[in-house]
Amino acid sequence: MYTNILIPVILDHPEKNETAFEAARALADEGAHFTLLHVIEDIPVYVSEYVPSDFILEARKTLHNRLDELAKTLPNCHAATTQGRPGTQILKWAEDNNSDCIVIASHQPNISDILLGSVAHYVVRHAKCAVHVIR
Repeated sequence: MYTNILIPVILDHPEKNETAFEAARALADEGAHFTLLHVIEDIPVYVSEYVPSDFILEARKTLHNRLDELAKTLPNCHAATTQGRPGTQILKWAEDNNSDCIVIASHQPNISDILLGSVAHYVVRHAKCAVHVIR
């Protein structure tokens, strides 16, 4: 069905990632390309002045290593990171890299999602390609 699948990942929810990987495998054409994308949210200025720069660099290095290990679990897969607001950056990555499908995990909604919206909800509403939401 799809040849260029984007899978946004959150490293602190490995069970959601595995479910998304399974769905992506099921939706993929033979020889499909997968991208695991992690969006690094901006640190507020009032917080960043208290965080040592070497800590941030080490954290990013660890993040990239974990993503590379995850990417090995899917064929023809690579990992990528970007920085900013998750919903916006996922859509930008998908468009810039010609993704034909986004497979995104979602949590069970609660009242704050109704008032503020979730990343998956934002992606579904604004994506220009197919989106499969996994619960």
